[in-house]
Amino acid sequence: MTIYIKNMVCIRCKMIVSEELTHLGLHYSRVDLGQADIIEDISIAQHDLIRSGLSKSGLELIDDIKSVLIEKIKKLIIELVHYSEDPLPINLSVYLSQQLHHNYTYMANIFSFAQGHSIEKFLIEHKIERVKELLIYNELNLTEIAFKMHYSSVAHLSSQFKKVTGHTATHYKHLKAQQRVMLEEI
Repeated sequence: MTIYIKNMVCIRCKMIVSEELTHLGLHYSRVDLGQADIIEDISIAQHDLIRSGLSKSGLELIDDIKSVLIEKIKKLIIELVHYSEDPLPINLSVYLSQQLHHNYTYMANIFSFAQGHSIEKFLIEHKIERVKELLIYNELNLTEIAFKMHYSSVAHLSSQFKKVTGHTATHYKHLKAQQRVMLEEI
């Protein structure tokens, strides 16, 4: 049985879910961003215990199909931006449609209605958050970051960065209190 979990965006979240399932005596074959595959069927009482245990860590069980689809979209984008080094060889819309077996327009409409912004904006916000992280690490220059994040040019990255943050990348790098947003909050 697969359960779907909202706000699961990092390795720490996967550990929390694994620990909660183990604590409840449930066996699982996989815990991934946004979902967990439980080997046995779970009762309503166990479902409620999972919900309660996860909510203590800011995670939520998802029950409706549209919310599950939205979380799957988010998961794919987070994996692309934060955990993949390879550029996407096809358009994001084609990739999401192929991975989730839905028409992109349908997914975009559901996503926008539920989230209040587009899939593209979600992608850009995550890319800029990753750029902030790379700027703080101070291991790569802006040209290298633009290349790593698959921007067409440094100018494109700089323009998008300023539009999202209100600062230039260089100015952000020198701020004393660099503010990053937790991935769950994007």
